[in-house]
Amino acid sequence: MTPTNDSAKLLRDWIENDRFLWLVSADILDEYKAVLGRLRVRPVLIGTIINLLREEAEVVRTAGSIDADPDPGDATFWECAEHGRADFIVTLNPKDFPQSRLNATVIAPGEPLPSAAARRATSGARRRRH
Repeated sequence: MTPTNDSAKLLRDWIENDRFLWLVSADILDEYKAVLGRLRVRPVLIGTIINLLREEAEVVRTAGSIDADPDPGDATFWECAEHGRADFIVTLNPKDFPQSRLNATVIAPGEPLPSAAARRATSGARRRRH
């Protein structure tokens, strides 16, 4: 199946080419489940995606210590990026992630990955959970 949008292409690129390390937290996985459900993705596919992320992404423990402004609902993504020392954040809502307040580079799906992420990928991006 060929991805039809930039977000799906990014997911496919991660699965097939291991070009970056995907950081998630328990709250982010819950958010992904909810969003996919609202988009009427089949429950079995939602489970497959979430399980893949649990197995292959790096799970970051967050402390709920970041004040996300302008959208406090995005705090879990800010926390994961900061605590996981992310090179970049991919979002469809860049206005909710002011570059001046984040260490990670903010990009949209479809934009080239920042060069630091590409360098990290060549040295083996995925780190398995123990």
